[in-house]
Amino acid sequence: MATAPRSAAMEVTGSRFCGGTERGRMEGWGSYTLPTGTEYRGELRDGAFHGRGALLFPGGGIFRAVWHRGLPAEGSFTFADGLEYAAERWDYCDGYDRRFYSEIRSGLRAAGISQLTNLDPPRQIPAGCYDCGDGFYNPETRIVTDYELKFLRNAGKGMAVSCAAFLWTTGKPCCDPAQSSSICLSSSVRTAPFI
Repeated sequence: MATAPRSAAMEVTGSRFCGGTERGRMEGWGSYTLPTGTEYRGELRDGAFHGRGALLFPGGGIFRAVWHRGLPAEGSFTFADGLEYAAERWDYCDGYDRRFYSEIRSGLRAAGISQLTNLDPPRQIPAGCYDCGDGFYNPETRIVTDYELKFLRNAGKGMAVSCAAFLWTTGKPCCDPAQSSSICLSSSVRTAPFI
C-alpha cells in the first residue's frame, strides 16, 4: 500500500495517512495516524471514516466501530488488559465491587497481600513521585519521565494538584499532549472511555 502524498493539512497537524485516495481525499481502506499516536485502520469514504474500522490507542485500548461520515454509528471499546466496556451493564469497579479487572479474572490474593493497581506486579514509581499513566511526575524537578526514565515533558508548578483534582471530579485526564506545561495523572479507578 502506498503512502498518499502529504497534504498541507497533514503537514500542519502532523498526521500520517497510508491508503488510497480519490480526488485528493482518503478513499477505500487505509491507515490514518493522528499526532497523538492514535491510529485509525479501516474503511474511508470521501476523506472520512466510513464503514468498518478501529481506533488503536497508544496505551493499547481499541475502539472498533461501524462509522458513518466520520462518526461512530455503533461500536465497542476494549481496554489494553482485555476488559470490554459495556455501556448498559458496567459492573466493573462500581460502588459495591472495587476489585481490579485482573483480580476479577485471576482471583483475589491471600489475606495480607495487597494489590494496589491493576498491573501485577505494579510499576515501580520512585518515592514522592506520581503515576501519570505514560510515566511519572517528580514534583521536585517538575519533570515527567517515562517508566524507563526518559524525559517526556516539563510540568508547571502546582500542576499535580490541579490535574489530580480535575481527574477526580470529572474522570477525565487534564493533560493535552500538545501542551508541554501540563501533566496527566491517572486514576486507579477505571471509568468509561471518553469518545
